[in-house]
Amino acid sequence: GEIYKRSSANSWAAMSYDPQMNTVFLPMGSSSVDVWGGNRQPVDHKYNSSVLALDATTGQEKWVYQTVHNDLWDFDLPMQPSLVDFPMQNGQTKPAVVIGTKSGQFFVLDRVTGKPLTKVIEQPVKAADIPDEQYSATQPRSVEMPQIGNQTLTESDMWGATPFDQLMCRINFKSMRYDGLFTAPGSDISLSFPGSLGGMNWGSIAFDPTHRYIFVNDMRLGLWIQLIKQTPEDLKLEASGGEKVNTGMGAVPMKGTPYKVNKNRFMSVLGIPCQKPPFGTMTAIDMKTRQVAWQVPLGTVEDTGPMGIKMGLKAPIGMPTIGGPMATQGGLVFFAATQDFYLRAFNSSNGEELWKARLPVGSQGTPMSYISPKTGKQYVVISAGGARQSPDHGDYVVAYSLAD
Repeated sequence: GEIYKRSSANSWAAMSYDPQMNTVFLPMGSSSVDVWGGNRQPVDHKYNSSVLALDATTGQEKWVYQTVHNDLWDFDLPMQPSLVDFPMQNGQTKPAVVIGTKSGQFFVLDRVTGKPLTKVIEQPVKAADIPDEQYSATQPRSVEMPQIGNQTLTESDMWGATPFDQLMCRINFKSMRYDGLFTAPGSDISLSFPGSLGGMNWGSIAFDPTHRYIFVNDMRLGLWIQLIKQTPEDLKLEASGGEKVNTGMGAVPMKGTPYKVNKNRFMSVLGIPCQKPPFGTMTAIDMKTRQVAWQVPLGTVEDTGPMGIKMGLKAPIGMPTIGGPMATQGGLVFFAATQDFYLRAFNSSNGEELWKARLPVGSQGTPMSYISPKTGKQYVVISAGGARQSPDHGDYVVAYSLAD
């Protein structure tokens, strides 16, 4: 007797479960299509880009908290919610849900009520020019937690490997409509930074419960975007199934809408992000002070580079990453999901790289650790199937341990 709307908000990242509360926490995506919401219904507006808490036995809703209103940026929640004991300013701890977003923000929510435990404001934002779009006049901004990689770019932030591509990046930047975070897509070319990849993405947060630090990797890849009215020819193409809809870059039809979307990463002609590096970092946040404890560039261009040419440079430029960190009680943070082919261990107190091991190909996985019941030794394991954007693929599972 219930009616479910097709293409409504979905949960595509991993869920979390609290056995004491018998509650499942779902990171919700946005309803299709990602960048146009003219046909969204009240149920979409309620659940889009939200953390949703459900009774694990009955499926009944306990609470829902939204991180983006009428999401037009594909800023959905891409990671498993972290269940942590959050240190309050009165010295007590409170069970919390912590989640990072593609918009470069962190939300800390009361696990029982879903109410924010740190300050969130409603920031006024500008609308664009798409008729019948359901623009929100404000967007949530988590101001008491650090913002990572979502700064408002300026012309002086434009960067290039050569003076020529830096100049072209500056020209392109000046030609686009850009009002900072939550610049809404319109019929003109606008810039979204961070773009739909993030910010923070797949892989989740690692947490050190002893020192109350969280560790998170991010990427900084802007996206330029333009909505174009579909022509009768576009609609014929869409009906024929001759084009993947709402995927990829370039001018792509959006099925069931009046528009096609033209979009691409904000990069130079050499395929390098147009803003200055780093393009990806590892950040430690002290949850007691709610401040960044340290931040380091993550990854090199040893195994990647402009136009697919491996540059072989081991300088820590900081590259886009997708995959998560793992923290250990011994004061280490392991990470492998860089553009270069390494598993690394960082000092969790200051971000110093203490160790790295060369992998046969890159990884998009999160490390795991276990103690062997046979030997009593602790192992760190990583799956290496190929770094994102890398042509080098494999099917390796590699385990490491300390020497006897």
